[in-house]
Amino acid sequence: MKRTDGSIVGHQDPVFDAFAVTASDSTDLAQVTRGIYVGGGGHLKVTLAGGSTVTFSNLSAGIWPFEVVRVFATGTTATNLIGLV
Repeated sequence: MKRTDGSIVGHQDPVFDAFAVTASDSTDLAQVTRGIYVGGGGHLKVTLAGGSTVTFSNLSAGIWPFEVVRVFATGTTATNLIGLV
């Protein structure tokens, strides 16, 4: 990923942008995340950047270092999701 100044973002760099996540069973996120902020705990069903689809059960609120391509509406009960890039 690149910052607005053209420099490359590494995995250890801090978050430089974020967006509200709209869960969908058919549409990928506009960007692959470097992490997900979960505002209200619950289950999070996602497709990861590597291609696997998994459900993380009973996540607590907080920041999770998942590279996510899609957040599914069906199977996700966590709320107030924000994609971190």
